[in-house]
Amino acid sequence: MTTALITGSTAGIGAAFARRLAAQGHNLVLVARDTERLAEQATELHDRHGIEAEVLAADLSTDAGIESVEARLGDRTHPVDLLVNNAGFGNKGRYLEVSMADELAMVKVHVEAVLRLTSAATASMRERGRGGVVNVASVAAFVPRGTYGASKAWVVQFTQGAAKDLAGSGVRLMALCPGFVRTEFHQRAGMGTDNIPGWLWLDADKLVAAALADLARGKTVSIPDPRYKALMGVVKLTPRGLLGGVSSRTGRKYGPQ
Repeated sequence: MTTALITGSTAGIGAAFARRLAAQGHNLVLVARDTERLAEQATELHDRHGIEAEVLAADLSTDAGIESVEARLGDRTHPVDLLVNNAGFGNKGRYLEVSMADELAMVKVHVEAVLRLTSAATASMRERGRGGVVNVASVAAFVPRGTYGASKAWVVQFTQGAAKDLAGSGVRLMALCPGFVRTEFHQRAGMGTDNIPGWLWLDADKLVAAALADLARGKTVSIPDPRYKALMGVVKLTPRGLLGGVSSRTGRKYGPQ
């Protein structure tokens, strides 16, 4: 039986990955900061699907938290076959309205943690000749949206480059770029969502099903919804200066996740 490790597993997209993978018979390593919620999630998934669910409490905005997950990914006796780098958050406010500490914490979680955990996982996977990594980015990666969009753009570029370098090794890497998903993401950041049209919202479970199908097909970037694929097609044709103006007016607090 294969094992999947999911960061940010207790809510939103991470929880949807956990439900889907458990239903498919994968054992899980659940990673988040809240030990109590992790334990509840592990018990529920074990009882419902009969899989083994290991919990690992870790704060990926700290070196100690990243190191603990790196160590688990490097365990050759209990290998991880699929890594889902999902942990992330948003900051309310525009550039210079957000504290430097919060900006650096975002870079730590969205960039450094993704780099280090992907490297730890793929080193072991390459030795075995199989494995997969899903790095959760955002459609915000394709428009100018401050630190959030920049960090997600890094995730996309890094994942594509690493996938190319590991081609033929049996290890697949994919950047998942969702739009607005009904999760705790905006609430946790204190972000309002009243001005977001209803048709832009995605269902986390359907999103994950489409993402895993794209991973199986060998895609390196997944925008798993026709609406957002069409929107990103328009974005590609829109001058960067105009995109920057629209992004500035709407503010970062409405960045998708």
